[in-house]
Amino acid sequence: MDPTGSTAGATDGPRAEIGVIGGSGLYEFLDDYETVEVDTPFGRPSDPLVIGEVEGRSVAFVARHGKGHRFAPHRVNYRANLWALRAVGVRQVLSPCAVGSLRPEHGPGTVVVPDQVVDRTWGRAHTFYEQEGPVVHVGFADPYCPNGRQVAVDAGRLSPLPVVADGTLVVVNGPRFSSRAESLMHQQAGFGIVGMTTMPEAALARELALCFTTIAVVTDHDAGVEGGDAVSHDEVLRVFATNVEHLTGILRDAIGQLPAHEPDELATCPCRRALDGLELPLTLP
Repeated sequence: MDPTGSTAGATDGPRAEIGVIGGSGLYEFLDDYETVEVDTPFGRPSDPLVIGEVEGRSVAFVARHGKGHRFAPHRVNYRANLWALRAVGVRQVLSPCAVGSLRPEHGPGTVVVPDQVVDRTWGRAHTFYEQEGPVVHVGFADPYCPNGRQVAVDAGRLSPLPVVADGTLVVVNGPRFSSRAESLMHQQAGFGIVGMTTMPEAALARELALCFTTIAVVTDHDAGVEGGDAVSHDEVLRVFATNVEHLTGILRDAIGQLPAHEPDELATCPCRRALDGLELPLTLP
């Protein structure tokens, strides 16, 4: 539905229960799929959705940056991506991404499942609820789905990659990487990893009452970390590509272990109940 209450953004095509928002190197996640075009009140998603089956579950995939990495992090249409996923039935979202490590002991190839996030982005569309009408404040004390996080950690431990079961992800605006001074500031604040996506992605998911889990793969030590050199985009893509097979395995295992789909009115996860009691200025798909 669009903000005026019309049916824009609804779809009668194939449905999915789980969404994957893929980053660099994950564009071919599904082997056998159907392509679905979804219009949203917030524009087109980064790419058409592709819907297929993984581990017996129906999965919708959207390439966060578009095929060919067309959209820089600050230009991704996060609202359209999340809205489109919900419009095809998705209620649980896995969000893999590449990050830099702010801790010397967590080197390239480490998988981090963060439990907290700090948003240092600006100029991005941070909410669906900008229309005149009821003001919507959603709880965000725990940004990630507790069920999804546990599943991701368990799936990660089945892989050969080292897994960190918690930590704070600080999201910077990009597209440039951090200066050494900025990196030092983030370390001193106690943050564990730094990236350029997942915010406002995680907050927008909460505004749609979606379960949202980030699975971060360390590609480098951030500049300023002991032993860390200046970061390059080519190096990030190279390390991510080296680990993409293992990450794909983690995603597949996690998809198979996610809780069974629950109708909205029967959902028990706190993420799915985030909008309970709130009057919304638009109708969700």
